[in-house]
Amino acid sequence: MTRTAPGTLSVQRVSVAVDRRTLVDAVSLDVAPREVVGLVGPNGAGKSTLLRTLYRAVRPTSGRILLDGDDVWRMPGRRLARRLACVLQEASGEFELSVHDVVAMGRTPHKRAFDGDGRADREIIASSLGELDVAHLARAPFERLSGGEKQRVLIARALAQRAGTMVLDEPTNHLDLRHRLDALRLVRRLGVTAVIALHDLDLAAMFCDRVCVLHGGRVVALGTPAEVLTPELLAEVYRVAAEVDVNPHTGTPRLTLLPGSGPREEAPFT
Repeated sequence: MTRTAPGTLSVQRVSVAVDRRTLVDAVSLDVAPREVVGLVGPNGAGKSTLLRTLYRAVRPTSGRILLDGDDVWRMPGRRLARRLACVLQEASGEFELSVHDVVAMGRTPHKRAFDGDGRADREIIASSLGELDVAHLARAPFERLSGGEKQRVLIARALAQRAGTMVLDEPTNHLDLRHRLDALRLVRRLGVTAVIALHDLDLAAMFCDRVCVLHGGRVVALGTPAEVLTPELLAEVYRVAAEVDVNPHTGTPRLTLLPGSGPREEAPFT
């Protein structure tokens, strides 16, 4: 079964306010087919909230999100799930299932109610388990896995969904060094359109075509990693001092934090 075509994602002046507090403030972002865009920023910047509007977990207070020109909030859920897959930080509701069953849930949007797994479904599930190095855990209870193993299973579920657009909220959370690289290499290899929230700026520089920096719910910088990840931005947004040079192996920006030399006073980004 083929993957749906990579989509064009357009976030148009999206805002989210909860209890009179603005979490996302008029964010606009266009993502081209097969482009990988990293969402970065300090804790509380609005990354996860913005991602939740894309997969309809949080309704925007204002603005629109379009996938290939269609408003995601007006699309039937099954149709959206065939085109957009998500990997979340949390995994509530799957604790009584086996690893195989969690990954098999990725096939649900492609089947009618009460349909079992056909041959193509079983092949996709097996392939997804293998891609994320969790095939040996297929019969294990999901609830008994380590945090890193759970994360790999959730990525495998999104892979089984065969959507052309993916939204990933801290997909490298809990993963060891090898599996962090494997997960992001996989996203690149799939050729999907992807928006990925990341804390690791070196990984964002290595794997993302562009980086969108959020601070206080607003977009404060958007461009290639080389354009965006500068000592000046790190000082303003993250309140740290750092040197930025070029990784000789990847040609991407490489960050080195300078201990004890960060800015002392808080100031808004301007």
